[in-house]
Amino acid sequence: MKVLISDKLSPAAIAIFKARGIETDVKTGLSPAELRAIIGDYDGLAIRSTSKVTKELLDAAPNLKVVGRAGIGIDNVDVKSATARGVVVMNTPYGNAITTAEHAIAMMFALARQIPEASASTKASKWEKNRFMGVELFGKTLGLIGCGNIGSIVADRAQGLKMRVIAFDPYLTTQRALDLGVEKVALDELLTRADFITLHTPLTETTKNILSADAIAQMKRGVRIINCARGGLVDEAALAEALKSGQVAGAALDVFEVEPATGSPLFGLDNVVCTPHLGAATAEAQENVALQVAEQMSDFLLTGAVTNAINMPSVSAEDAPRLRPYMELCRLLGAFAGQLTSAQEGVIRAVTIEYEGNAANLNHRPLTAAALAGLLTPVMAGANMVNAPVLARERGIDVAETVHDRPSEYQTLVRITVTTDQQSRAVSGTLFAGSRPRIVEIKGIKVEADFGRHMLYVTNQDKPGFIGRFGATLAGAGINIASFHLGRAEQGGNAICLVSVDEPVPEEVLAMVRTLPLVIKATPLAF
Repeated sequence: MKVLISDKLSPAAIAIFKARGIETDVKTGLSPAELRAIIGDYDGLAIRSTSKVTKELLDAAPNLKVVGRAGIGIDNVDVKSATARGVVVMNTPYGNAITTAEHAIAMMFALARQIPEASASTKASKWEKNRFMGVELFGKTLGLIGCGNIGSIVADRAQGLKMRVIAFDPYLTTQRALDLGVEKVALDELLTRADFITLHTPLTETTKNILSADAIAQMKRGVRIINCARGGLVDEAALAEALKSGQVAGAALDVFEVEPATGSPLFGLDNVVCTPHLGAATAEAQENVALQVAEQMSDFLLTGAVTNAINMPSVSAEDAPRLRPYMELCRLLGAFAGQLTSAQEGVIRAVTIEYEGNAANLNHRPLTAAALAGLLTPVMAGANMVNAPVLARERGIDVAETVHDRPSEYQTLVRITVTTDQQSRAVSGTLFAGSRPRIVEIKGIKVEADFGRHMLYVTNQDKPGFIGRFGATLAGAGINIASFHLGRAEQGGNAICLVSVDEPVPEEVLAMVRTLPLVIKATPLAF
């Protein structure tokens, strides 16, 4: 495994990669063209905010498996393109949470007491004591837009200052709000009640300009606004007008719509405090996020553990070894079902994945992702656990999970049912000896078979003569049978023959098998 570090990281982070046996190159300050020229050699890319992971870069990186962002923001990563290419994107949302929350509190104090302006005035040999009349934080209402990792820390600190805290966050549950001691409110109510408003939400299509001119007009006159989250959450031009009119008494911003921010309608205003994106700029935070991203990327590349991924379900380092055989079972069952689904049956409309026994008690998201990857791979090159759920959604495939809390004849059972325009087909599997994937049922017919690298699936009429003719045909073509498994729905009805062979079955031999008496269908399989 080989990792490129293209932005400055702590030497301790570099040491983590090397100590775990991962070849590591540090090449910072590269231009986009220089980075594209070398990225093809690497399995992982570790970045901060300087390097840009664009579609063009990803197109030049056929071996890239993971991008690790040392920090919380992923504005510099094209996550959609990374997902389409099956590249895991990780960040470190906890390493700088305290530092960013403390910066928001510091900005709120600076704004309330006009500390930057008063400092500049005093250093200019002025003594303008009466000019800088501030306000207390005690007893004021703080409105949090976003109450996740950072927002909840800000809430805790604000409560220590005896502020009332209200919060708008669509993902904040009533119980979590109670645990934090904050009042959950709608955005409109927050805007009308808050004395101070601070933002702690990512920049998305939904949150862009969440503090627009209309939103600012709803606010209490004399409100103060703090943004240490992401530029683009606040309409800077609208905020500038509100600051001039007195609708907003002051604003403190650490982030801007365009960064580096060399010009802004806010820069010339006295009642504005600005810092150059310092939210995570402490020695502790920089060390923490660097160490975390090195650990996370190493775990993924070496064990398959997925932590803090933006575009795929998490799998802890502890769970990864335990989940690996189940994920492989799901992938193989999905691949089996996908190869049996022919174009003549029409498009796949729905997939249901059922979990019984031990599998019912596991983290199902990565198992389902593995099943979808296996299902889609026969028709879509490049499908994997990262992009398969997105590919299924884009194609309108209805994916459902069912967990059965009931006795099963197997310690573990996973069943995948694929519904097309013409039919539904189910295939079930288990883990033999706890780790070896095995097929146990196809279309309701019991068939006990291990997965082979090359297999041939035949449906036939259950009548004498088939086995002899079939075996003779393969023998005549020089194809050795490694294993032979039979199953039937009822005597004289339809039957299934599943064989493992030592090499792929040539098309001309398949044609001979398909013309044999009693054969209904013959499909080659590869795993």
